[in-house]
Amino acid sequence: MIRRHLTFPCEGSTLVGTLDEANGATGLLLVSGGNELRSGAWSGQAQLAARIAARGFPVFRYDRRGVGDSDGPNGEFRSAGPDIAAALTAFREAAPQVARIVAMGNCDAASSLMLAGGAGCDALTLSNPWTIEESADEPSPEVLRDHYKRRLASPEALKRLLTGQIPIGKLLRSLLAALRPAPAPTSLAQDMAAGIAGFAGPIAILIAERDRTGIAFLGAWDKADPRIRRCAGASHSYVEPEAREWLEAQVLEMLSSSRG
Repeated sequence: MIRRHLTFPCEGSTLVGTLDEANGATGLLLVSGGNELRSGAWSGQAQLAARIAARGFPVFRYDRRGVGDSDGPNGEFRSAGPDIAAALTAFREAAPQVARIVAMGNCDAASSLMLAGGAGCDALTLSNPWTIEESADEPSPEVLRDHYKRRLASPEALKRLLTGQIPIGKLLRSLLAALRPAPAPTSLAQDMAAGIAGFAGPIAILIAERDRTGIAFLGAWDKADPRIRRCAGASHSYVEPEAREWLEAQVLEMLSSSRG
């Protein structure tokens, strides 16, 4: 496997990308979330790219404007559509045999892809999409319910409760908040749903069941959506060995089903 670094333009700025070469006609575009570098948390995206390329699918990663090696203003995920489009163009130029591209994003990178209507990609793998408005000052009821479900299953947590190590007042306030009905979907979630409403390609929505961002997404989305796939025991970045294998299998399935 050959890993190649390159630069490409985006609205007057210069972005830096990395291509893991392979001969396949279907490629994977990895979109980073937050202010994360293209290598990903604990180099997770770089490692995933190497494994996917070894299976015959070229993989392109990049730093969006204002992040990592790329210059320009950092507009965060809501304004990342042009960055995705520029990366898509650079990917096709660097790997001209690629006819179809599956884009994958975790957290607000998934939100960026949704807000951009898929950004011209052929298929989407959306992991733990970010639906939390900046004005939210406390966890959603879904997140709180999941928290207490796990706490009640923990002997250590029960011991702390029974021995008075947990303040009762704080606990009661939190429990009451957990019993609130789910709020209406945020405007961000509505915009994301509208963004992919007309997307014609396949979509997989991946949820790590130990991730608050993923749990919050489920509270703002139709839980019966057949595109949702859950990974029990997985945290936000899928660092657990079983979760890492599950994630890779989901990505490979999307790439294989998206062959031209």
